[in-house]
Amino acid sequence: MRPIDLWRYEVRRAGWTALLTPPVATAALVLIALIDAGTATDRATARNLLAALEMAMPLAAGVGAASLVGRDPAVELQLTMPTAYRSTLLRRLAVTFGWAGLLAVLVVAGLVATGWWERWPASHGPLLGQLVWLAPTLALGGLGFLAGAAFRSPAAAGGIVATCWIVQQVFPGLVQDSAWARLLYLFATTRGADPAAWTANRLTLVAIALVLGALGWLLLGRTERLLAGEAE
Repeated sequence: MRPIDLWRYEVRRAGWTALLTPPVATAALVLIALIDAGTATDRATARNLLAALEMAMPLAAGVGAASLVGRDPAVELQLTMPTAYRSTLLRRLAVTFGWAGLLAVLVVAGLVATGWWERWPASHGPLLGQLVWLAPTLALGGLGFLAGAAFRSPAAAGGIVATCWIVQQVFPGLVQDSAWARLLYLFATTRGADPAAWTANRLTLVAIALVLGALGWLLLGRTERLLAGEAE
């Protein structure tokens, strides 16, 4: 099979959850921000537009990553293939992140071109500012991937991702009351209490994403867990 054919197949197998959730969620928040622009200040509108990146994209990618494990109807056949099944899942994870990343870059380009990006002081410029969406997206994506590997259920794994996102949305004070917990806050760009800790927060989220992804990779290497999930 040619590489291009392989990746086309993986795009189809990634599923509609991974492909549709990022554009739908992002478009919804951008539309809300633009509707509110008539009554909000320019600064508030700029913050709302950045929030579409920082809030919608991570949730969409996290739910998409959580849906990857447990979707194949015959895992035992996948495990007999020369290519390790977890390598197949890693390709689908790359498709999920790549699609979300492409959409995020397009949104950033639109905000920079229209001038909205610079109207929020905490945007940190177009280059470093990519961490606005990239860091929380990787973190929730890593959590979704690990939860999927642990529970082998897209619904349960997606619930873990959504719960983490909702808790940080509804109770931001619980995360920002201490210096160490503030490093774990997903929305430090648009709702962060300490702008000086932004870079440390973004780098911490990226590091956490790598750890969660590695743990998910290790769990998926345990064949008996995948077969047990299939039997259930």
